[in-house]
Amino acid sequence: LQKAAGMLVARVQHRMPKCLHSPSFAGVELSVNNNALDFTLSAASGSVLSLSCLVQNNSQAEELVWYRGDGTVDLKAGNKENVSNICISVTADDNGVAFTCKLKRDQSVQVSVILDVQFPPALSGGETLWVEEEEDVTLNCNSKSNPQGQAIWYKNNNTLTLEQKRYQVYQTSDVYQLSIKKAQKSDNGTYTCLVKSDLGEGRKDFHLIVEDKKPVFPTEAIIAAAVVVALTIIFGIVARKGKIFKVW
Repeated sequence: LQKAAGMLVARVQHRMPKCLHSPSFAGVELSVNNNALDFTLSAASGSVLSLSCLVQNNSQAEELVWYRGDGTVDLKAGNKENVSNICISVTADDNGVAFTCKLKRDQSVQVSVILDVQFPPALSGGETLWVEEEEDVTLNCNSKSNPQGQAIWYKNNNTLTLEQKRYQVYQTSDVYQLSIKKAQKSDNGTYTCLVKSDLGEGRKDFHLIVEDKKPVFPTEAIIAAAVVVALTIIFGIVARKGKIFKVW
């Protein structure tokens, strides 16, 4: 019976997994604003956000570090141990930026917050462009916004009718362009780029002045004529060099 019991214990011990040595930070987790996983946080430009990073399941004091993108955030001495708070004055430049809280001694333990900053189109003012007839011209109306805006073009306060092959509109998330091929005198006027989004709108005026086409001088013909004149003078001097020497 004792022999059988010994064999049973040996089998049980054989089946039990071997205990591995665990690093001192095993089980330690972080949370930011009660989120243990990366998350996106929406905010309006001009608002102030508070982010709180908390160490969980720790058996000792842990130091925390914050990053904005790849750069570290300066923290006061009393704002690093086990709990760390940062306040962000949100601007449009923070859109898409990640703020990450990390455990200093094992920076693989981390939680990131990606900011989704909402802001309206920001463009204003005006620009004057001069172009000669038959030249191409492009009006650049660049403006970032979130959510993305849509551009409407006007000429002299009327919706611009896009003539095929003469006008071309190009738009990306923050670039709005109007190209005019072979400008004519009839293209003179004020063009307005109006960018609208759910949060507002912005506009920019372009004053286009189409000037008379300057006459093209026959450069090659002028050079050839100058060469002919120069050679004639040289040959004349050579032909008369005998008389010139006699005078001297």
